[in-house]
Amino acid sequence: MDLEIATVKAILTEHDLLKEIKSTKTVANTGISYDSRTVKPGYMFFCKGNFKPEYLSVARQNGATTYVSENEYPEGTGMTAIIVTNVTRAMAVLSATYYNFPQNDLFIIGITGTKGKTSSAYFAHSILNQKYPNQVALFSTIDRIVGPKPEDQFKSDLTTPESMNLFHDMRVAVDNGMKYLVMEVSSQAYLRDRVYGLKFDCGIFLNITPDHIGRNEHKDFEDYLHCKLQLMVNSKRCIIDADTDRFDDVFGAAKATTDPEQIYLFSADVENGGVDFLIQDEEDDLTSNRFTLVESSSKAEAFHVAGDYDLNVAGDYNQSNATAAIIAAALADVTYQDAVLPLKSIVIPGRMEHLNVPGHGVVFVDYAHNYASLHALLKFLKHQYHDGKVIVVVGSPGDKGISRRAGFGQALSEQADIAYLTTDDPAFEDPEQIIQQIMDNIKPGTVEVRQVLDRHDAIEQAIMNSSEKDVVVLAGKGEDPYQKVGGVDTPWPTDMGVAEEVKRGLS
Repeated sequence: MDLEIATVKAILTEHDLLKEIKSTKTVANTGISYDSRTVKPGYMFFCKGNFKPEYLSVARQNGATTYVSENEYPEGTGMTAIIVTNVTRAMAVLSATYYNFPQNDLFIIGITGTKGKTSSAYFAHSILNQKYPNQVALFSTIDRIVGPKPEDQFKSDLTTPESMNLFHDMRVAVDNGMKYLVMEVSSQAYLRDRVYGLKFDCGIFLNITPDHIGRNEHKDFEDYLHCKLQLMVNSKRCIIDADTDRFDDVFGAAKATTDPEQIYLFSADVENGGVDFLIQDEEDDLTSNRFTLVESSSKAEAFHVAGDYDLNVAGDYNQSNATAAIIAAALADVTYQDAVLPLKSIVIPGRMEHLNVPGHGVVFVDYAHNYASLHALLKFLKHQYHDGKVIVVVGSPGDKGISRRAGFGQALSEQADIAYLTTDDPAFEDPEQIIQQIMDNIKPGTVEVRQVLDRHDAIEQAIMNSSEKDVVVLAGKGEDPYQKVGGVDTPWPTDMGVAEEVKRGLS
């Protein structure tokens, strides 16, 4: 569709984003882009992010007739200049407009939390897809599903994509017949205005612990929490794990914009009164993860989702993730009968995948990528494999998640017996320095540490040096097929691929 300048003016004025429009030579734009390399004649170009004026020159050369920016640039001479107070917010509302507000045709479930977002998203997607086949889209850290055909399913670049890509994919989903959307909502989504102006039919808050704090991310924990809370503020109905840290803040944010009758609380703590749903752990080991969901309020009883559930994913913490998904699906008219079978069979890529290696115990691959998720994973596995050692292979990404390095050191000190510190998407940082920062936060004498810079070698050594009763955890990358090094996505056979290679070499 075309994006008329008159419409642009009206939308930006409505959101109090417009400063001025210089030149009205352009009547309408035939497309939008924030990447000058993809601009075509008649496009509108957004000067966002790590913008350089030469990008605008390239956009103009490629045919852009309009640019949106917080400042006027001589490189845009001859173009219509739309000057705004916040270019990322302007891009969000104009992208929604350009793609004809696809969110209005979707029932959108948003999920946030320091850990568990992806698992909850897959649980919810699986349940809804059982009830409404080929009508449920998924935007997750791992996969993007925008339609029923194989070409409509691809790997994700970001947990929550840039607003322009987000609304584009929503439009594709709607055009492909999708009526429901389950999406992870990262703190960066609000920090970078990727979901600015978007209202969710249902928002889920799982938990909160420090993460994503450092340069180019959140300045401190309070800023991180503030961004997480925005999902509650922007949701029509809210689902909250009442066991989360800072519960009062989370509940308060929800109540600020949502009728308390539309806020649903759940807990695994029988002493946590006032919740709507109670989780009763029946069995949680590597072969069986069973729980009973109890409806403990009148508004919960109207959902008809109480009963016994079996999860095909290990880890007692996944009972909470599944409960959040069940309640969200119930808001879309799903009942117990619809939910019980999908949860029993679902497989989540990169989550608790395991490989038995004769004579060398069991290898687990998991995306655990911060203190909360790694601590929960290791605690569970240590309980299951109390006769053997817990051996962990882990690194930390460069240029982001700086605070995770201290968290990894803490989790390893608390739960691991042997740690292989290695490379994990170092980007533009020196991986040796990243490893040293993890080392600096390991309590002396708590865990045996080995530094092996090459991740392939680290995995091989961890498996080869393990015994039959040990468990080897390959943490952080999950199914990620790349190592991000110096701005280049270098192909990586995946952690499980390397583990399987090592196993073959032993036979």
